[in-house]
Amino acid sequence: MTADLLPLTWLYVPGDRPEVVAKALASGADVVLVDLEDAVAPHRKEYARSATADLLAEAPPVPVHVRVNALDGPFCDADLKTLSPLRGLSGLRLPKVTSRSDVVRVAESATPAEGGTVPLYALLETALGIERAYSIASSHRALRGVSLGESDLRADLGVRDDAGLDWSRARLVVAARAAGLPPPAQSVYPDIRDVEGLASSCARGRALGFLGRAAIHPRQLPIIERAYLPTPAEVDSAEAVIRAAVADPGAQALPDGRFVDAAVVTGARRILALAQRLT
Repeated sequence: MTADLLPLTWLYVPGDRPEVVAKALASGADVVLVDLEDAVAPHRKEYARSATADLLAEAPPVPVHVRVNALDGPFCDADLKTLSPLRGLSGLRLPKVTSRSDVVRVAESATPAEGGTVPLYALLETALGIERAYSIASSHRALRGVSLGESDLRADLGVRDDAGLDWSRARLVVAARAAGLPPPAQSVYPDIRDVEGLASSCARGRALGFLGRAAIHPRQLPIIERAYLPTPAEVDSAEAVIRAAVADPGAQALPDGRFVDAAVVTGARRILALAQRLT
């Protein structure tokens, strides 16, 4: 999958609020994440599952993923049985994954009506999950991505400030790459009114190797997209690298002093692939 096809924005919405889900589908998010877990009270779980099943009976206008309930809890099996066969489902997000066996069990039980496997996405939200990041990321061919659940991870680690999560973030980026998965998307930014903080956090995530971010409100979507799309200066620089590489495939120095080799060319191509979203 090329960078221009990877989602940049993922919008979480509660599964027991179908009217909110309908708005999310028209929000401009690349993927809508219907949450059956944390966002839904226990007495609303069955209704949320039923409402989500109604939504996914036909293909929605944008890809819809569903975050199912806790894998070891009383609701998950029904979530998987009800939703996996539906043609409108684009992926399942698995909360609090701590081992490869968690992914394998779901992959073997979540079966689409036409056969094959449902695309799975693992959320690592505990210290144990982070320690096993590569094992989880390489656990099954149905797994299409990994990401962090930073609120739970922060509580598990007792982290007091944002920098305390950087090691876990970097570990996840490396594990995803080593397993041949796309770059992870950042976890949600919980303050929907702090647009400057969100932009700064996205810039930090981009520097660490993330691509895109989950959101909890539509107003966060354009900020995330701007943060992860290349600037005009970055596009110009990447185009200069590609022109030089076409003219002379070997390692070389550009007139401005930059050194160009195969790794630099790969990075330039990635930037230009993302830049296609600007046109």
